[in-house]
Amino acid sequence: MGLSIGLVGLPNVGKSTTFNALTKAQNAESANYPFCTIEPNKAVVPVPDKRLEELAKIVNPERIQYSTLDFVDIAGLVKGASKGEGLGNKFLSNIRETEVILHIVRCFEDPNVVHVEGSIDPIRDVEIIEQELLFADLDAVEKRITLLSKKARGNDKSAKAQLAVAEALLEHISEGRPVSTFDGVDSDEFKEINKDLRLLTSKEIMYGANVDEDSLEEDNEFVTKLKEYASERNSEVIKLCAKMEEEMVDFDDEERNEMLNDLGVEESGLDQIIHKGFDKLGLMSYFTAGVKEVRAWTIRKGTTAPKAAAVIHNDFEKGFIRAEVISYEDFIEFGGEAGAKEAGKNRLEGKEYIVQDGDIMHFRFNV
Repeated sequence: MGLSIGLVGLPNVGKSTTFNALTKAQNAESANYPFCTIEPNKAVVPVPDKRLEELAKIVNPERIQYSTLDFVDIAGLVKGASKGEGLGNKFLSNIRETEVILHIVRCFEDPNVVHVEGSIDPIRDVEIIEQELLFADLDAVEKRITLLSKKARGNDKSAKAQLAVAEALLEHISEGRPVSTFDGVDSDEFKEINKDLRLLTSKEIMYGANVDEDSLEEDNEFVTKLKEYASERNSEVIKLCAKMEEEMVDFDDEERNEMLNDLGVEESGLDQIIHKGFDKLGLMSYFTAGVKEVRAWTIRKGTTAPKAAAVIHNDFEKGFIRAEVISYEDFIEFGGEAGAKEAGKNRLEGKEYIVQDGDIMHFRFNV
């Protein structure tokens, strides 16, 4: 769907290690030196969903297909990135192409792993990155104001309206405040400006607190400080041990669950990142269930039945007649499609129906 989550952070905080574990592919080089990642690594990651496994127990399909999420591992930023330090401008442009930012923050001490700033301080690290994102946005808005000013002098009404918003936005950013807190973010003028600029601080941020194994069950002082910082900004912190997650890549489900239980963790940090990222992007899944495959289809929340059908094939939308729908809960409770229909739980929905997360759907169409 062209939506992605960008992993950012200072060099050597565990981004590539996290990425390796996310992809289960070990294809992003991770090493103990800055700028190990130069070109952004990209990967399509399956979204874990136990509902598919439950559906498969009933349907017994040949295969299961999960929804997916795109992750981009962007090289480490440093102080001065907005001015080109550490190839910063190139890396910042990579972030612009993503929709949600996952900021990996080092929250553990280890004398054998160097830190680019020489010490462990998660709030300082976060502020370095976010300051650079602000500087980059400031520069982008200043350039847009120059362009809009020229158009406004030619009596372009749209340019004049955008210019007023851009100038207010510039003042807002100059005060050190992220674009996401700007009062005019819902205006048509701002949306038009941001359609091209894709301002960095307008994006939603999740923080990934990279800890050692001992801090997975109980927060250490670094995680506590990061959570306080994130809470003030209405952001979430997801705790993970990137090194351990990477080590578990080759574990089967039973071994993985056993290790997590031993560490007192219900869900791995990586699964939390995927699930929360999926939600932050405004995405959800509906299902199709047949003997060939049980499959999750990715749609935006609030999608109508014809638009959901188009995800399978454009012809399904063009010739849409109606959708046969069974809720996931009813499908499971009554042992499949036949049982649900017998219990009167099969619904026929039209073009205005808003698909719900977990709907099992069959589309009728005519082209």
